[in-house]
Amino acid sequence: TNSNFNSFKIFGSSTATSENNLGIPTADDTTETLIRGGEKFSANTFVADGAEIQLNDKRFGVKVGYNSELKAFEFSSGTTGETIAANGAIGVTEAQTASSIVVGRYLLSTTNGSITDATDFFSGDNNLLGIGVTKTYAITNAELAAAKVAGFINLIIKVLSPIVASVRFLVRLILQVFGVKTDPNSHILAVREEIAGAIQLGHSEGIVEKEDRDLILGALDLSDRTVEEIMLHRSNIEMIDSNDEPTKILTQCLESIHTRLPVFLNDPDNIIGVIHAKDLAREMYKVINEESPSINQLNNFDISHVAMKPYFIPDTTSLDDQMRQFLHRRTHFALVVDEYGSLQGLITLEDILEEIVGEISDEFDPKDTNDIKQSHDGSYILEGSTTIRDINRANDWSLPDDEANTLAGLVIHEAQMIPTVGQVFSFHGYRFEVVERKANRITSIKVIPI
Repeated sequence: TNSNFNSFKIFGSSTATSENNLGIPTADDTTETLIRGGEKFSANTFVADGAEIQLNDKRFGVKVGYNSELKAFEFSSGTTGETIAANGAIGVTEAQTASSIVVGRYLLSTTNGSITDATDFFSGDNNLLGIGVTKTYAITNAELAAAKVAGFINLIIKVLSPIVASVRFLVRLILQVFGVKTDPNSHILAVREEIAGAIQLGHSEGIVEKEDRDLILGALDLSDRTVEEIMLHRSNIEMIDSNDEPTKILTQCLESIHTRLPVFLNDPDNIIGVIHAKDLAREMYKVINEESPSINQLNNFDISHVAMKPYFIPDTTSLDDQMRQFLHRRTHFALVVDEYGSLQGLITLEDILEEIVGEISDEFDPKDTNDIKQSHDGSYILEGSTTIRDINRANDWSLPDDEANTLAGLVIHEAQMIPTVGQVFSFHGYRFEVVERKANRITSIKVIPI
């Protein structure tokens, strides 16, 4: 200690040669660090040259010894003896004189050279008890507690809102100087990201169930995802050829599991309408339900008179906007086209709802062949058309879906080729083996977490 300066003098050693050998401080070393009473220092700035307690954000164990003759603490290598982790505030506490110093969670006293745990000094059992009581009360009586503090919080908001507005204006002004333009109507604080982070944290702590997490995050993600990511690809769309005989069209509608089917003329890209099974059955019934009913009376039936006008949307439409359009137009069916006007797929309102609540199945849906189930050997045999998002949600994986929407697309993107059966790839912490391929399509893939 130095009574003249009312401070501690921590002597450093210039003989330290490695991270784990901090050297033994000596009183005759020319390098010293003064820690004055009432000052605060972080572990990144508290340095005794050559004997740094924390170097480049790396924490080291430190053995603290007390020199009664010098009335000072000596810091040495933490390989033996008491080990102090310098991972907290370092400095003289506000309530103490220069007779004590805090290193990490330990309180060092030059009065008798004692080393005590300083945790209770900062928090104390009473403070911890008070925090626990108030927190528990607010959780168990949320409405009552909120009503009591609402007025105070409202006052704080009114007082601080001009300051917040000024800070936002200053931030936008500074960004504008550097050529960064921001939307004045947008909020600088990302509320969606804060909610998502809170939900993820709650799930990691076991407070929020996985199903609830997926539901909330699915709803928050609608504005960031496009219809292209979840649409039914054109190769899997069931269509009606308007040139077919009416009886064949009727049979196709009756055997189909879908109630709405696109109708094309000559070319599948030339969609002229969408037929509803009920509308088709109703109109055909009117034609043959006369005084002399006969199936031959359907020969002159024109399906274009029954088909509804098709509803086309671009593949870049966000799911949030498309759901609102479905509700506004009072329709559940849309055809997706690219920038050239070519048909890419179709999407329904149910597809969007499934992104929030999960798979929706009824008694008419076929058995789902895309079930994500683990085999006895720990592997997963998945269809190539299985979406990456479904895989991530089912298994809590983190496969990237920026460059591809399906598992087959991810493998092709990473391999930069169309792999053959038996080829194996390892990336993103998983092992992918091509099990089955039809023409240029990968239909089955075996996935094993590494």
